[in-house]
Amino acid sequence: MKHIRPAETGDVCRLSEIEVFNYRLNFYPIFKNDEFYFKEYTTESLSETYKMNPEMIKNTYVFDDGCVKGFIRVTEGVIQKLFVEPVLQGKGIGDTLLTYAIRERGAHSLWALEKNVRAIAFYERHGFMKTGDKMLEDDTDEYLVQLKRR
Repeated sequence: MKHIRPAETGDVCRLSEIEVFNYRLNFYPIFKNDEFYFKEYTTESLSETYKMNPEMIKNTYVFDDGCVKGFIRVTEGVIQKLFVEPVLQGKGIGDTLLTYAIRERGAHSLWALEKNVRAIAFYERHGFMKTGDKMLEDDTDEYLVQLKRR
């Protein structure tokens, strides 16, 4: 698919940047944990984690049209992460990554934070449906909901 390629170790800083800013944008309003979101989970700390665990970029695919603008991670058909640079959301990058994951990587299910209604609506527009299965997010009182492709 146009602009999609496997992630490489040289992408680590950009992957970290995209992920950290999405976590702050989408999850900080729910969890409101200053210590985690602004002191522990930084681009520097996540980049170091990636560098120390190169397996983390396995099964990760980036949208790169000259600059990495988003990424998706799919393991055995399960979407682990899908993030797009926040200022570029709504421009079709997430659609392209998800379509790639479905067609080329057999993506068929995922877990999403129940309160992340924007993400759930995005997946539902792409043929995913809530299964009714829920589980607590680690170390929180918040639930994840499972979505599967119709």
